[in-house]
Amino acid sequence: MSTWYVYLLRCADNSLYAGVTTDLQRRVDEHNNSNKLGAKYTRVRRPVSLVYAENALNRQTACKQEYQLKKLNKAKKEYLASNFNLSSFFNREK
Repeated sequence: MSTWYVYLLRCADNSLYAGVTTDLQRRVDEHNNSNKLGAKYTRVRRPVSLVYAENALNRQTACKQEYQLKKLNKAKKEYLASNFNLSSFFNREK
């Protein structure tokens, strides 16, 4: 069973993009480098960087969490991003 993640990316125009994936590093790379696999929204707002992520039990839960994340206003998303520690998140995953 795959681990699912909900994530926020910071785009070059300072906007935030939310998505779900099973592989965060691959997905960020796709957003930055692929014209076919990256989201249409992020293609014109490169480069993007990962600013927030959380685990989800399965795809259904990840999509529900993504929906909740997208409903947050920008200030609340910025709060999540500013309090997220990327290195400790990946160290916890090992």
